[in-house]
Amino acid sequence: MLVYSKEMIDLSLYRLSKAKADLKDAKRTLELEMFDTAANRSYYAIFHAARAVLALDGQDYKKHSGVISNFQKEYIKTGIFDKAMSNIIKSAFDMRTDSDYEDFYVVPKEDVIKQVEEAEFFVNKIEEYLLEKTK
Repeated sequence: MLVYSKEMIDLSLYRLSKAKADLKDAKRTLELEMFDTAANRSYYAIFHAARAVLALDGQDYKKHSGVISNFQKEYIKTGIFDKAMSNIIKSAFDMRTDSDYEDFYVVPKEDVIKQVEEAEFFVNKIEEYLLEKTK
């Protein structure tokens, strides 16, 4: 069993707490029918959860694409996490990008509802993994 440094564990758990706060914001803004904000916050919940796992292994990347590709390489392709999590992070990234940067883009309500649910699934899976690894 690997032994992680206190700094790695602290950073990982801090990032997990950010993911959980973003997820809470996503749910709140979804209830308020602020769909673009809910899409953004649910993406960041997923993003910070992925960064939490990477932090535990001493990895970090400056670009979102680096976080996503390395998460997929190190944790999806190796079978640590199910392939569905790869689809979740890619889909959330695309929706967040379209919502934030495309003029006249309207996030469909059904799509953002699904994304918030998937973000909750993603964050919960990451939390289970981190708690197992850090106990």
